[in-house]
Amino acid sequence: MITDVPLDHSALVPVAFGLVALACVGIGHAGLRGGVVGCRLLWALTGLSALVVLALTLSPGGQSGRDAACTVQFALPTLTRVELLANVALFVPPVLFATLAARRPLLVMAAAVGASAAIEGLQAAVPAIGRACDTNDWLMNALGVLVGALLAQGTLATAGGARTGPARLPSDGSR
Repeated sequence: MITDVPLDHSALVPVAFGLVALACVGIGHAGLRGGVVGCRLLWALTGLSALVVLALTLSPGGQSGRDAACTVQFALPTLTRVELLANVALFVPPVLFATLAARRPLLVMAAAVGASAAIEGLQAAVPAIGRACDTNDWLMNALGVLVGALLAQGTLATAGGARTGPARLPSDGSR
């Protein structure tokens, strides 16, 4: 199964996380330089990466028929704890791309942390999907939201004067 690969090669997970984050930053930087098309690309990547989040968190799996409950626990991620690191990595791409496209990091962060809480709530409320609600997952997702927003802010800073929105015509109508 695909989930066995990271568990069997846990030392490679931080490297993969770093490479994915670096690729997202590079693609985001190119999107910032791409004008209207780049902005549309950033929004498309936001939607695509959000769909991946939903597919990974709400698709059926595990034990169905358990009681609706949420495990309350908190732990810090380490390079050897694959599941925690995966939960951090999960929200980095959608937050990075959305922040680059919208240029509203606080709004994007609030929406993403809220979405993570809603996902955990659905996992608790719908035991038939066989997913476990866990406060640790939410905390690690929130950490990933922060990482994504910080990477986006760094990307915006290095992109300089790049615009993500459409170019505006001068107010007098001349071109």
